[in-house]
Amino acid sequence: MQSSLRKVFRTFVCPTRGFKSSPASCHDSLFVHRDSKEDNLDVNFEFTPENRKRADAIISIYPEGHQRAAVIPLLDLAQRQYGWLPISAMHHVADLLNMPKMRVYEVATFYTMFIRKPIGKFHVQVCTTTPCWLRGSDEIVDCIRKKIGADVGGTSKDGLFTLSEVECLGACVNAPMVQINDDYYEDLTVQDTEEILDDLKNGKKPRAGPRSGRYAAEPAGGLTSLTGEPTGPGFKVRPDL
Repeated sequence: MQSSLRKVFRTFVCPTRGFKSSPASCHDSLFVHRDSKEDNLDVNFEFTPENRKRADAIISIYPEGHQRAAVIPLLDLAQRQYGWLPISAMHHVADLLNMPKMRVYEVATFYTMFIRKPIGKFHVQVCTTTPCWLRGSDEIVDCIRKKIGADVGGTSKDGLFTLSEVECLGACVNAPMVQINDDYYEDLTVQDTEEILDDLKNGKKPRAGPRSGRYAAEPAGGLTSLTGEPTGPGFKVRPDL
């Protein structure tokens, strides 16, 4: 009797289910700390006097008892000073905010804006989300790989460029696009991309924004509204009103 009940239970209550697993998606960011020559607890980090003033000003914005909310801007400040975010910088921020180091680790490894390994002078982040992909982001990635001689997640031999593939950067109307450090370069072609990288390599500052002649995100074919003088008061209002 018990054997029959178990068979019914397995058949109707807990039927056998097949599970499939997809391959693990690799990312070029580091989420788990591993000591290395460049990143270990013996690497000294302190804010410069100027950045310490900035850090104190940032912390002062937050109400008493809520200063830990400054962890993201302070980590960003540390990364801008050092070029990337070593574990010693995370410890320094934790000490400043009087918060557990694990809480700082959780923030620094959650947001991909925080770089956990040495990178080049120019961080080239290519958006390959659907709008950019439909507009040719694969060609832009291939162009950059060939131009700098490094794959996604890698750094060029001269130490100038690091290539990353990222999700939506919020410039879908101007796809395809890349972010290099703090600048957006949009409406890209392969030729545009090569020119931007050449300018950066030669110490020049390429013009940021759309490369197609657009000022911002207006329609690529020209304006479709507000193309004439605005109408005056009473337009299309009944004459007896």
